[in-house]
Amino acid sequence: MPNVQHSDQKTGDIAALLLAHYDVHARDLPWRKRPGQGRADPYHVWLSEIMLQQTTVMAVIPYFARFTDRWTNFAELAACEDADLMAAWAGLGYYARARNLLKCARTVVEEHDGRLPDSEDALKKLPGIGPYTAAAIASIAFGRRAVVVDANIERVVSRLFAISTPLPQAKPEIAAHMDIITPEENSGDFAQAMMDLGAGICSVKAPACVQCPLQSVCEAYRDGNPEAYPVKLPKKARPVRTGTAFWIQRGDDVWLVRRKDSGMLAAMRALPDDGWNAKSDGNMCPPFPAKWEQRSPAISHIFSHFSLEMEVAVTAWPDGPNPPIEGEWWDVNSLDKAGLPTLFIKATKVALASGER
Repeated sequence: MPNVQHSDQKTGDIAALLLAHYDVHARDLPWRKRPGQGRADPYHVWLSEIMLQQTTVMAVIPYFARFTDRWTNFAELAACEDADLMAAWAGLGYYARARNLLKCARTVVEEHDGRLPDSEDALKKLPGIGPYTAAAIASIAFGRRAVVVDANIERVVSRLFAISTPLPQAKPEIAAHMDIITPEENSGDFAQAMMDLGAGICSVKAPACVQCPLQSVCEAYRDGNPEAYPVKLPKKARPVRTGTAFWIQRGDDVWLVRRKDSGMLAAMRALPDDGWNAKSDGNMCPPFPAKWEQRSPAISHIFSHFSLEMEVAVTAWPDGPNPPIEGEWWDVNSLDKAGLPTLFIKATKVALASGER
């Protein structure tokens, strides 16, 4: 651990300075309450925190609005059909979050009378809620003192205390420093203020230090190299996989399949494919013999642990029996209602641009 002196005056100043700044400059977000306006709805806090995992605020806002308009509380969300939930989530990515969202809502209804528990320990027992999310919900929704550390807070704390240990090894050290500066009161506002600071002023590149309320207590600013933190090890090259999606069209309908209940993009509607996955390429074999024509361009798509280069092959299907793979016909004019993952939305655009219609 670096030799950093923590005086009561310095650590107290951090919370006081930042909370005063937050009172004036807090972001207006649909799941928040302004400082001094009480606590946010726990359902809203939970839903937003799940959506925000590995996703930007701007991407989440329209999804949050649609979800809360359609399902206003845990009971309504718990009662929805799995397919409806997955379709509403389509395009937001990291689909395991959506499956856990539904599991969590149902657990809250069945075991907690439709209300989130208010302690970190109880929250961590719910599906899809890990240590960070539990701390965020406990502090923001219920006023519990909790140590909240997301990627933005990691960056701010790393710079405040010039933590030279590289990530991810530095995570316990960063959490310990965050614990030191988190106040007993208003820890939820403090956590959100730290998030806002990292999302705006204390940005990854070219931080606006002259505007920062914590400039006077920031070790990295004093040393003149805030962009050097947090220290990160070189990233490993992301492997590239190859695969093929198959477009089967009859008139204005396309054949969609339902993916397996586990694994990547689980339980979602999709085009048939050749079995590509994170660990191996597809086998390039179509689902049945037919006159397949390959279309251009190939699709490039980035997942968290690998990249995919996917070709699109199309064929026309005659009237009569359905294709010999389980699925359903879907009107190509209403594919926006099918809830296709982004990858397969890209594939439909290639197929439709090819003139198969």
